[in-house]
Amino acid sequence: MHTSNPIHHIIVPGYGNSGPDHWQSHWQQRLPNSRRTRPASWDFPEHDDWVAALDREITAAAGPVILIAHSLGTITVAEWAAEHASDRVIGALLVAIPDVQRPDLPDAIQGFSNPQLAPLPFPAIAVLSRNDPYSALQRGRLFAERLGARIELLGDYGHINHESGLGEWEQGLKWLDELRAADE
Repeated sequence: MHTSNPIHHIIVPGYGNSGPDHWQSHWQQRLPNSRRTRPASWDFPEHDDWVAALDREITAAAGPVILIAHSLGTITVAEWAAEHASDRVIGALLVAIPDVQRPDLPDAIQGFSNPQLAPLPFPAIAVLSRNDPYSALQRGRLFAERLGARIELLGDYGHINHESGLGEWEQGLKWLDELRAADE
């Protein structure tokens, strides 16, 4: 239990970062104690750099942490958890887990093509779309199951990004509240 300290929200965007119309950017403005990972490059992601960027933010947080990851950020969370031990992370919202093992994976993200998909040491909710162009639903489910995440099916929302038209995405905030409540 971490109720004496405020929860810190760490936004973990995917490949290319999350622009101003993305729900992650709206949440970063709205949620208290929120910050975004800062890898060296959003467009040329390097595995070790992205994992280290996440570790820096977790280490810098002065209290319990909830990770809010999208796309390649979800794989970064899995990789971080496999390589680091920390009781600071109390939960993770994993949105639009991409299939980083698909044959048409862009060259820029090949460094993430062999993910460590072990059960996470903290509660996680994986939110999947039925028509995600970067992950067939059965692959997203498989990755989520290997991470030990509870699966929530959002419907037909593509890659659950700015193009999905979710705005501040109130349903996602409800799942985030569930993660917060689990720590109380």
